[in-house]
Amino acid sequence: MIIARAPLRVSLAGGGTDLPTYADRFGGLVVSTTINRYVYIILSDAPAEQLQITNSDSNTILSRREHIFDGALHWDGDHRLPLEALQYFGISGGCRIFITAEVPPGTGLGSSSTTAVALITALATWQDRVLSRGNIAELACQLEIERMGMPIGRQDQYAAAFGGLNILTFEHGETQVSPCRVTEATYFGLQERLLLFFTGLRRRSSNVLAAQRDSIERNTAATLHNLHEIKALAHEMRAALECGDLPAVGRLLDRSWQHKRQLAPGVTSTQIDGWYDVARDAGAVGGKILGAGGGGFLMLYAEPEQRRQVIQQMAQCGLVWVDIEFERTGATAVLASPPGVAALAMP
Repeated sequence: MIIARAPLRVSLAGGGTDLPTYADRFGGLVVSTTINRYVYIILSDAPAEQLQITNSDSNTILSRREHIFDGALHWDGDHRLPLEALQYFGISGGCRIFITAEVPPGTGLGSSSTTAVALITALATWQDRVLSRGNIAELACQLEIERMGMPIGRQDQYAAAFGGLNILTFEHGETQVSPCRVTEATYFGLQERLLLFFTGLRRRSSNVLAAQRDSIERNTAATLHNLHEIKALAHEMRAALECGDLPAVGRLLDRSWQHKRQLAPGVTSTQIDGWYDVARDAGAVGGKILGAGGGGFLMLYAEPEQRRQVIQQMAQCGLVWVDIEFERTGATAVLASPPGVAALAMP
């Protein structure tokens, strides 16, 4: 049995500039950190002619036995990603795969791409193939963007593979990952000040991102202007973090949100705007809806003396506070076999 996991992420600045339609023309920059919430893949051996994939998030199962029916009939919906990955690795049977995540899908923490990273990690380990973190991230991008045609960017795959608080740059079709050079005091101070609230709303990010991609391709002036501003604010976010100016982080989050909410229809709503106003009145300096928008998790920045009041006000609005910590490990795999469990180091 192989158990692999990859961390979910929160994007602090620059989200949207990683879309290939923007990054390949103008260059993109994202500041993000991974958190201690994960997608897990459990892979176990099965008879050579059998293949079973179970997705706990959607309560669905694909079960195939050779010569009884063709698994290709099910290459849609929840099983398309794992089947694309299996095809890449040349696997048609002989395994059972169980997929589960610590948060619901469609909530803005990059769970789809994180699943791809965790799945690739598990399958590579199963085949005794050594892949670097960059290889894993790039393969996840290939599966989702090129083979599946998803209208998504490249930040989530790299964040999940590498882990940590990073600066991701996107230029000329290439992605570079650089650790954000912060002190331990800044790192843990930021962790203390960021609050995540589950709104209870779920959405299909592909709909919002497709609209944004189409606007970029049409050279829509307003969309390009907002993305240019979001990228400029990402540079400011990096500078604020690296010089330890945490109050500036909250202000930059607010400024970036004002641009993000104008990127495409569905990014925000009257209800989301109302929650954000309540949070600001309670003492939050800034924040945003994570991911493409429309629902999922609301991230807020609040100084320590305002945390309790912000949490209480959000609870009165019906939002659920999810206490998180940052993580620096990235994608990992463990191989469980008698007589013990041996960790597999990722290069």
